[in-house]
Amino acid sequence: MIPMTLRETLQTDLIAAMKAGDDVKKTTLRAVITAVKTGETAEGVEGVLDDAAIMKLIATEIKQRNEAAEIFADAGEGERAAKEIAEREVLQAYLPEPLSAAELEAVVSAVIAEGGYSTKKDMGAAIKEVMARAGGRADGKTVSGTVGKALS
Repeated sequence: MIPMTLRETLQTDLIAAMKAGDDVKKTTLRAVITAVKTGETAEGVEGVLDDAAIMKLIATEIKQRNEAAEIFADAGEGERAAKEIAEREVLQAYLPEPLSAAELEAVVSAVIAEGGYSTKKDMGAAIKEVMARAGGRADGKTVSGTVGKALS
């Protein structure tokens, strides 16, 4: 059996959610598929987005859901915050397991040692290298904090 691309998986899961009557998953996957199609028609993009680009897009969608849930919770809109959290949970199933704190620290230590980074001026280059090695398994804010601690 040929492995499915992430785009095909999203489409297949949307059909399954529609058949199962899972409204949260159906709505969330429709939004992601629309975002993928929008990304494919963006200026400078040729053809179909690859899995890495789609995972990056899903990570952005998760970040948006987190921010929206926080705003709704602060405004006393618990029901809407819960909806955003449920959508985030659906999306997280399509990303690889995030690096643990210990794994991230190991990657940061290796990058700093191999790259010879030693000052805060090197932080941007170190973060870029760590993000490349993490392969989408760590968010930029966490990486930035870990690299900043390691370089201080």
